[in-house]
Amino acid sequence: MSDSDLRARLGALVDEARKSGDLVALETAWRELVSAATPVQGAIPQRFGIVGDSAKMRALFELLGKVAATDVSALILGETGTGKELVAKALHEHGKRKSKLFLAENCAAVPANLLESELFGHAKGSFTGAHVDRQGHFVAANGGTVFLDEIGDMPLSMQSKLLRVLQEGEVRPVGSNKMIKVDVRIVAATNKDLAAMCKQGTFREDLYFRLNVITLQLPPLRERTGDVPRLVHFFLEKLAGEMGREIGITGEAMAALEAWKWPGNVRELENVIRRAAVFAQGTIVPADLGAPIAPA
Repeated sequence: MSDSDLRARLGALVDEARKSGDLVALETAWRELVSAATPVQGAIPQRFGIVGDSAKMRALFELLGKVAATDVSALILGETGTGKELVAKALHEHGKRKSKLFLAENCAAVPANLLESELFGHAKGSFTGAHVDRQGHFVAANGGTVFLDEIGDMPLSMQSKLLRVLQEGEVRPVGSNKMIKVDVRIVAATNKDLAAMCKQGTFREDLYFRLNVITLQLPPLRERTGDVPRLVHFFLEKLAGEMGREIGITGEAMAALEAWKWPGNVRELENVIRRAAVFAQGTIVPADLGAPIAPA
C-alpha cells in the first residue's frame, strides 16, 4: 500500500469516526492499515501454528486459546480453504488431550455405507471385505479428539447414530452387538449453513445443538488485512527448503496478490505461490502469477 493510499484511507476513517464517535473502531482499523503498509520482516507472526496478525485473526487466536483449555465440543465455520483443520489440530494440541490421538475424517469424501465403519469400526465378517475386526476412529482416539470435517455432508442416517454416540458415550461397531465406552472430544467443521439446513430438514437440529457448544468463525482471506504478505513469505520460506533455493518476490507481484479477492482463500494462495515458484527465475514477478491474478 502506498503512502498516498494510506493517507486517503486514514482520512476516510477519521471522517467516519467523527460522525459515529467510534474511536475503538478507528484504532483497530488504523492498526490494520499500518500493518498492511509495513513490509514483512524478521519472524513471521503466528500463533497455534497458524500464520496471521490481522485484527480478525488476533480475535480468533484469543477465542481459540480459551476454547482449547476446555473440553467442550466445538464447531468450526468458514469458507473452503480457510484452514479449518489447522484450527481443529490447534484445539487438540493445546488442550489437555494432546497426549492422545487426533483423528480426522472428511464426511464428504467417504461413501455413506463406509462412513459408519470408519467412525465406529466393524466386526469380522460384517460385510464383504471385512476380514478382521477393525477399530473405528472413536475407539482408536479414545481419550483424544475426533475431527469431523464437512459435517454438513453427513447423511441423515449417520447423523442419528453420531448423536447417540455423543449422548451415550459409547459406540457399536458394524456387525457387533458389543457396546464400547469411549471418551473423545468432538470438533466438527463445515462451510455450510447448518442452521438453515436444520430448517430444511437436511440436518438434525438436536445434533446441531450438541456440536455447536462453541463456534469458531474463520475469516476469509480477503478480510484478513495485511496477512497476505505474511502468508506469502511463510510459503516462500517453506518452498525454499523444499526446492533448495531462495525465492524472492517483487513489489509489483506482491501488490497483485494483495489486490486479488482469493475465493479459494489460503489454500488458493499457497497453490498460486507454489506454481509461481516453479516458473520464477529466482524472483517471482507478476507474469509468474498468471491470469486472472496478474493478466498479461
